[in-house]
Amino acid sequence: MSSPVDNILQSLIHFKKSPSTSIYIQIAQQIINAIQRGYLPEGTALPGTRKFSALLSINRNTAVAVYDELASQGWVDIVANKGTFVLMPEKKTAAIKASAQGLEKLKAYPTIAGFSFQSSFNLASTQEFSVSKFVVNDGQPDLRLHPTHQFSKWYSASMKRASLISKWNQPQQHSYTTFSKQLCNYLNATRGFHIKPNNIVSTRSTEMSLYIVSQLLIKEKDVVLVGSLSHYKSNMIFQQVGANIITIPVDAHGIDVNFIEKNFTKDSIRCVYVCAHRQYPTTVTLTAERRLKLLRLAKAYNFAIIEDDFDYDFQFDGSAMVPVASADGQGVVIYLGRLGQSFFPSFQIGFVVAPENIINEAKNYLQILDRQGDLIQKQILAELIEEGEIQRLIKKNITIYKQRRDYLCACLDSYFSDDASWQVPTGGLAVWLNFKSRVSLVKLAEKAKSHDLFLPKTILYQNKDICAIRLGFGHLNEAEIGSIIKILRIAFDAVKA
Repeated sequence: MSSPVDNILQSLIHFKKSPSTSIYIQIAQQIINAIQRGYLPEGTALPGTRKFSALLSINRNTAVAVYDELASQGWVDIVANKGTFVLMPEKKTAAIKASAQGLEKLKAYPTIAGFSFQSSFNLASTQEFSVSKFVVNDGQPDLRLHPTHQFSKWYSASMKRASLISKWNQPQQHSYTTFSKQLCNYLNATRGFHIKPNNIVSTRSTEMSLYIVSQLLIKEKDVVLVGSLSHYKSNMIFQQVGANIITIPVDAHGIDVNFIEKNFTKDSIRCVYVCAHRQYPTTVTLTAERRLKLLRLAKAYNFAIIEDDFDYDFQFDGSAMVPVASADGQGVVIYLGRLGQSFFPSFQIGFVVAPENIINEAKNYLQILDRQGDLIQKQILAELIEEGEIQRLIKKNITIYKQRRDYLCACLDSYFSDDASWQVPTGGLAVWLNFKSRVSLVKLAEKAKSHDLFLPKTILYQNKDICAIRLGFGHLNEAEIGSIIKILRIAFDAVKA
C-alpha cells in the first residue's frame, strides 16, 4: 500500500513541460506550498529519489534536482543513509511586540514619513500615462525592430564565458579594457575622434552622463547657457544642481553664437549646452561656422561646452556632421553620446568623452552610483563592434526609419499643407511641426485623446511666438502614422473652429 505521504505527493503535484519553468522547479514549488499549508509537517520523511521518481513518472536525476533545490532553500534536510526530512525554515527576524511603538494598531504601511526631508520640485516626473491606442513621443526608436532572437543567442553565449566571473572580481579599471578599446575604435572611426580609453567613461544613459558632468562642473548659481527651446531633461539636471540657466536664441542655423559674444564676458559663463547634430526640439543643425566660433569663444571666455549627441545613429541624407569635440584642441568640450540606439533599452549605453583628468573625476562619481555596471552588456557590445554587427543593424534600421520619415511628410502634405510648416529632417526620429494658426495645443491634445491619440505635454511647445509639436515617428509603422495624422487633423479642425 502507498504511504500517506506518497498519496499527498501524488494528489498535490502536477507539472507540464514549459519553456519558462523547469519541471524540477515546478515540483519543488508545489512541495514548498504543501509544507507551508501543513500537509507535510516538520520531520516528515519524503520518499527516496528512486521511489519519488517512479511515483511521479520522472527521471531520477530530476528527482535529485528537486530535493537539492528544496535543501538549498532550507525546506528539507538530506541525511546520508537515512533519508530526506521536512524542515520548517527558522524566522530570521524577531517580531517587535513593544506596544509603545503603536504597531498593534498598524493596518497599512504609512503614506507619510515621520521625519522631514528635502523634496525637489526640479525632479518632479514629467511622465504621463495613457491607455490610448496611439501614442506620440519625442522621437524614440521602435523596439519592435530589436533583433530579439540574435540577442538571446549573444546574451546566452556571454553568460557562459569562463572569464565573466573573473571580470566581476577585478577592479573597474581592468574590467572594461576590451570594451573601452572597442568603443574608442568605433568612435574614432565614426566621429572623427583621436581618443584613447583614458578619454572615455561609460554610463547607463546620457542622462546619467550629464548628471555626473553637472556635478563636476557646476556650482550653485553658475551660469549655464542653453537654447531658447532646449531638452527638458537636461534643464531639470541643471536646475537640480543649482545652475542659473540663461537661454540663447535659436534660429534656422542653430543657437545664436553671436548672442554669447555680445552679452557675456570672460569668466561670466560656466558652460554652454549644445546638441551636436539636431537642436532639441526644433531639429535644426548648428552650422560649421558657428561651431568653430563657439570653440573660439569657449577658449577666450573660459567656459566649457557640453555637447549632447543624442541621435547620431539616425542620419538619413548625406553624411553626419562630425561633433564639435572632434575639432577641440584646447580641451574645452565634454562630449556625451549613446551607443546601441537601435537596440532594446537594456542594451543601450551612455558614454562621456573628455580630457583624462575630467574622466578620472567622473569615474569617482560613477563608482558610487554604478560601480560595476553591466559587464555582460559591455561584453556583447564590444563583440558587436568588433564584428561590425552594430553598423549593420544601424544601416538596416535607417532604411526603415527613412521610409517612415518620407511617409510621415507625405501625410503631412496631404492633411496640413495649408495649416502648418515643417522641414524634412536629414536625420533624427522627429519632425518639428509648426502650426500657422494660433490654436490651444492643450485643447488639441484633449480632443486627440478623445479619438484614442495621446499627445504628452512634453512634446507640445506654445508661447507668444511658437505653436508647435515635436512629432516623433520612429516608433510608428506606416499604418500607425497614417492613422495618427488623420486623428490629428480631426482634432485640429475641432479646436480651430
